[in-house]
Amino acid sequence: MNTPRTKIAFHTLGCKLNFTETSTISRSFPDDRFERVPAGKKADIYIINTCSVTDAADKKCKQAIRKFIHQSPDAFIAVVGCYAQLKPQEISSIPGVDLVLGINEKFDIASYIENTNKKKETEIHACDLSASGKFIPSFSIGDRTRSFLKVQDGCDYQCSYCTVPLARGGSRNPEICTLVSETISIAQRGVREIVITGVNIGDFGKSTGDNFTNLIRELVKVEGIERFRISSIEPNLLTDELLEMCTGKSKILPHFHIPLQSGCNRILALMGRRYKRELFAERVGMIKKHLPMAGIGADVIVGFPGETDSDSEETYDFLKALPLTYLHVFTFSERPGTKAAGMPGKVSHYEKERRSRRLIELSHSQHVEFMKLNIGKSADVLFEKTRINGMITGYSGNYLRAECPWQSGLAGQIKEVKLTGITGAGRMSIEFKV
Repeated sequence: MNTPRTKIAFHTLGCKLNFTETSTISRSFPDDRFERVPAGKKADIYIINTCSVTDAADKKCKQAIRKFIHQSPDAFIAVVGCYAQLKPQEISSIPGVDLVLGINEKFDIASYIENTNKKKETEIHACDLSASGKFIPSFSIGDRTRSFLKVQDGCDYQCSYCTVPLARGGSRNPEICTLVSETISIAQRGVREIVITGVNIGDFGKSTGDNFTNLIRELVKVEGIERFRISSIEPNLLTDELLEMCTGKSKILPHFHIPLQSGCNRILALMGRRYKRELFAERVGMIKKHLPMAGIGADVIVGFPGETDSDSEETYDFLKALPLTYLHVFTFSERPGTKAAGMPGKVSHYEKERRSRRLIELSHSQHVEFMKLNIGKSADVLFEKTRINGMITGYSGNYLRAECPWQSGLAGQIKEVKLTGITGAGRMSIEFKV
């Protein structure tokens, strides 16, 4: 008689890198012993991979932990990742948590779970990242049509508002040959697009004496992968050489996400950023010179300590004047252990919300204008495997979401289409090329 498999559920909070690592962690549990179930279902084990980039992220983590404890009181609860690395004692104080693992230890979680019995006391394992140069390879498979490939971890930038160096340590990466091997493995599974991800991917090469452009040059040689998407790259690391590689019939998609954080040089200096807004504008202009229809997104933080109405207006006007596709708007969140936590000139919650709403509205209008510019143009769309309200959706190379009535044969396929208009759902309508 077969022994019933242990039901295990995974819940991920935060960035694409976290999702990539959760996928890798899940593969460490053998299928003959474990049955993966959705996090909303009853399970024997819940593994929660956490984020701690903002105070709101911490709250979401605690809410998720309590939700799963309430959902399955007898289940084994393991909390891992950035929040677990930064505040293990805070997590262990939540009744019902059995295991807390830091940023490196989470990859060995299968060895920490000998049985699923509840523990009398929470077990904590988190190394000192300042003494660790360890890089643990990760890529996602099966969760989405695209695969996310982790090429770099940690950060040396020490921005005044950011806890990432505290949670993930210094910048580090593997050898290029290791990532080429992983890319080949992904290609053998039938994946058509890889999203290159990390904490600060443009900093690739710090620990191996190499650089990001050389990495891309080798990855695009792998047969079977048709598209590479760069997830996010600092403006001071977006080189002319990299942009030149993206032109013509390149596998590198015309989509760039570039953290800006503020359009005011005074605030950028307080943030500890390594550029001025003029460099950001110059990089955007260079992208448009090489790739006129490229999609360009940016991160912006509102309400940083000392940001005046005039500074905020300067950021708004700067962003409005640029040919951006969308904005990711974040409200400043004071993080313990950072320089910004002790800075004067705190901005009120009301004012932060007002500035945030204004930039979100700007983002929407910029995105609509970009969609209008694309009407009538051809695009290669990679279709997703999920069905939403009878429709199938996919992304163009420049990161426009397109949709058409569901056809199961399209899932996972790249098709050349004509972008014909904007749907009521805010996506591009399409016609298929004959």
